[in-house]
Amino acid sequence: MPPSAQRLLAAGYVVVLLLIVGWPTTVDSGLDVAAWWPVRTVAAALGISAPTSYAIVEVGANVAGFAPLGWFAVTLFGARLGQVVVAFGTSVVIETLQTVLRPERFGTVSDVVANTVGAAIGAALAVWVVRRRARFDAGRGRSLS
Repeated sequence: MPPSAQRLLAAGYVVVLLLIVGWPTTVDSGLDVAAWWPVRTVAAALGISAPTSYAIVEVGANVAGFAPLGWFAVTLFGARLGQVVVAFGTSVVIETLQTVLRPERFGTVSDVVANTVGAAIGAALAVWVVRRRARFDAGRGRSLS
């Protein structure tokens, strides 16, 4: 994907992330996620209670929500370890701002951990893809630049 398209996607991601962060209530407010049939079916099959299944979905959403941050950090800026530190710092700032500025929202340590893990997963995936692509291009005699 051309760098200009990557930058456009990254900008869109940042806008969506800011909307989610600044939303007055949690984005799933009014939704009974634990009652959704896929969540309910998997929870029943595994013997997991509704509150536990909701917590798992919430953590999964945080991981998935920050994976693009790691991806873009690597593909646009070449960051590796630094992106994890940036993701951690960004997450701490987000959770703190939500707690201070939005009384109906609250930051949690588990969100910071899930966000940071998500960014690390996104970065690891991007590093793997970039390395595979470089090997493929080298094997075909192409220039890496």
